[in-house]
Amino acid sequence: MQMSEKSDKKRVLVFGASGLVGTQMVLELNRDESYSSVIVFVRKPLKINYPKVTEQVIDFDRLEKYAPLFQGDELFICLGTTIKKAGSAGAVEKIDRDLPVGIARLAFENGVKRIGVVSSLGANPALRNFYLRIKGEMEAGIRAIPFDQIVIARPSMLLGERADFRFGEAFGKVVMKAVNVLLVGSMRKYRGIEGQAVARAMIALIGSGEKEIIYESDVLQNWADASKQD
Repeated sequence: MQMSEKSDKKRVLVFGASGLVGTQMVLELNRDESYSSVIVFVRKPLKINYPKVTEQVIDFDRLEKYAPLFQGDELFICLGTTIKKAGSAGAVEKIDRDLPVGIARLAFENGVKRIGVVSSLGANPALRNFYLRIKGEMEAGIRAIPFDQIVIARPSMLLGERADFRFGEAFGKVVMKAVNVLLVGSMRKYRGIEGQAVARAMIALIGSGEKEIIYESDVLQNWADASKQD
């Protein structure tokens, strides 16, 4: 696996900075010397105290109003929720499908060339499973926009500490860590993956010029491991 060298300093936009992957994404981007500016779009201030990071508090229900702010070289979207947290299936559809596609379209119209978005292992618009269907529909919407490069990350169960504790998910993580070693070969993509690894992989991929679009959990882990060695 060959990593290409990044050149000019870049301005990057991030949505979903309060989540497990998004939190790590902002941290990694701030550390990465190829980025000069990290613009984080939030519903309410997160008070991120990193030198490169600027927060933009916006109303996510009125994206068009803030479209002039969606200008940069790259865009990372790490949005995601659950029915319990969002309150309804309709709210999940908006956050997990409609918002990412709407943000991506506005950013593309403003000249953003490359995008990375977090989806889910097994995403497929033809499935009956609600969550995987919504993620699949989101992917299809993103892929319909002619970006120069699209990176769709499909992680398995995300490992790491969330700001909002979820008991069922926490229990699942304990089990996943125990069985990870048993998942080998073609089953390796089902291993749990740290949010930090997903963030590192997405940054490495979007800077690599790779033309493949979808990267599943095992490939993401490989890219994350390779990026640590550089």
